[in-house]
Amino acid sequence: MFGSAVPRAAARLLFPLPVGIAAGPDGALWFTGIGAGRIGRIFPDGAGTELPLADPGCRPYAVVAGPVGDCWYTGWATDHSGRAGDRPSAAGHRRPPAAPAPEPHGLAFGRDGALYLALEGGAIVRCMP
Repeated sequence: MFGSAVPRAAARLLFPLPVGIAAGPDGALWFTGIGAGRIGRIFPDGAGTELPLADPGCRPYAVVAGPVGDCWYTGWATDHSGRAGDRPSAAGHRRPPAAPAPEPHGLAFGRDGALYLALEGGAIVRCMP
């Protein structure tokens, strides 16, 4: 049955318009709530937490598990990527290089450890490290 592996406690975390979801190395799930302007996390035991963002109007869209127990997300409405989690850094928000219609939609870490963004304007950009 679809969804039978998700603990019942996780079902209580309801975000308006969840969009992106990604598994972290610890087995937790990160997800974005584009309508809530938050990041959510469901732990393997079914407990969950919400992480409010500095700008809830950023409309978080895609999410990827980061290398140190954090996650990175795209702020679709504000043309940026951001970092959230247990150890966010002050350098967490990075704007992609100037490009026509940036609107970051997807992101992933490459084998080189860099964060890559897929932009609606047709470009893939390397943002860090």
